[in-house]
Amino acid sequence: MFVASWIWGTVTVLCCVFWFLIGRRKRRRGEPPLENGFLPYLGCALQFGANPLEFLREKQKKHGHIFTCRVAGQYIHFLTDPFSYHSLIRQGKHLDWKKFHFATSAKVFGHGSIDPVEGNTTENFHQTFIRTLQGNALDPLIEAMMENLQYVMLQSRTSKLQPNIWVTEGLYAFCCRVMFESGFLTLFGTEFNSNHDKNLSKQETERAHILNALENFKEFDKIFPALVAGLPIHLFKSAHSAREKLVEALLHKNLLKRNNLSELVTLRMFLNDTLSTFDDKEKAKTHVAVLWASQANTIPATFWSLFYLIKSPEAMRAATEEVQTILESAGEKIGLDSKNISLNRKQLDNMPILDSIIKEAMRLSSASMTFRVANEDFTLHLEKEFYNIRRDDIVALYPQLLHFDPEIYADPLTFKYDRYLDENGEEKTDFYRNGRKLKYYYMPFGLGIAKCPGRLFAVHEIKQFLTLILSYFEIELVDSNVQCPSLDQSRAGLGILQPTNDVDFRYRLKFL
Repeated sequence: MFVASWIWGTVTVLCCVFWFLIGRRKRRRGEPPLENGFLPYLGCALQFGANPLEFLREKQKKHGHIFTCRVAGQYIHFLTDPFSYHSLIRQGKHLDWKKFHFATSAKVFGHGSIDPVEGNTTENFHQTFIRTLQGNALDPLIEAMMENLQYVMLQSRTSKLQPNIWVTEGLYAFCCRVMFESGFLTLFGTEFNSNHDKNLSKQETERAHILNALENFKEFDKIFPALVAGLPIHLFKSAHSAREKLVEALLHKNLLKRNNLSELVTLRMFLNDTLSTFDDKEKAKTHVAVLWASQANTIPATFWSLFYLIKSPEAMRAATEEVQTILESAGEKIGLDSKNISLNRKQLDNMPILDSIIKEAMRLSSASMTFRVANEDFTLHLEKEFYNIRRDDIVALYPQLLHFDPEIYADPLTFKYDRYLDENGEEKTDFYRNGRKLKYYYMPFGLGIAKCPGRLFAVHEIKQFLTLILSYFEIELVDSNVQCPSLDQSRAGLGILQPTNDVDFRYRLKFL
């Protein structure tokens, strides 16, 4: 036994020495400073994963505004100077934004490659999303979401909401339930005709199915970072089962039974059937990807927006006044006996205070990353320097460095509801670093052509949610002195970070 252990120990040491001598990349002339890390394959992954912001700040201080790190087998060139961010857009010929995203989607959701060059489909996914989530397509989505939010908040819970009776719940759990159910109904329609079918048993059955889908979504989402890192889903039996249940629910044969499907889902179904060679399960897996993209960042962004709003009396007063003014100008009356509130996109866009609150909440909680993959060896030209980049290397931005930069945002860790308002109470767009105006100062949704196509709908969803909360409910934290939850750093790079713990709040109807 001792001999066997000694042999395996020796082999392990020799492999590490071999990797250190042969497997480590050598920096070539003209390339950025290089950090290989000490672990084979992983490189700097553990240090980066523990605290990405501090890791990158440390390397920035050591190497300057561009450096290369080996992270889980990939060589990533981090650009940390916001005045160099435009370099990614200018180098579109050499840097591919689709390769990383398409490969990640296939790896995580289990469908075949959606890159048209692979031959499984000829659909331009990005154009499909732009076509159905922006422009005129945004109006029916906003209208449906407004109706569904009020149904979920009020009609589906009327029996549980009694006048003058406080309901206590976890704030994140509340946001998760309301936004998931409303968003699911908006994108994937209903099993009943919401305009004519008043059969309560059908509605309760529908609600039970969606809440079951929510539990499956949460189980799958828990291991999402591990899947992105390359671990196979079969290592996580419960998460794998949860994903398969979501796939079953979103099979085309089941979606065809639903009413009021969104244009996004309807078009995706048509293109799946006409432009792809996917089987039924793979088609459904692409819909699971749409479901995840619509919920995974919107839910925590809604939580942080509502948490900071409740926590700040000044923000609460300003937001409430703005909502009341907009509703009065629109001729909308608030009350359980009144018809649903209806605000169009123009009216929602005329809420700069809510805009600023949402932006500030997302600035404090966003830890997205922007990736581009080099499709050939090329020279990356920055403002005053240039660096050689190798084929298949990744060039990345980590906007949290920008969002937490005290030269750009005074007291960057403090929530200031009016941070994005100018002296006239309108949207503020002038932010500076070292006396120079920044073009890129707020980047939770990415950059350039790869910018999240659903960002406009996501912000409108959150704004609608806050508007209805302020209109229909009295709300307060159970513990007014509760500390702000920490950010779950395990999801760094994926978007809006979730809280590490929930916070109890209570709410009751404003009207008898």
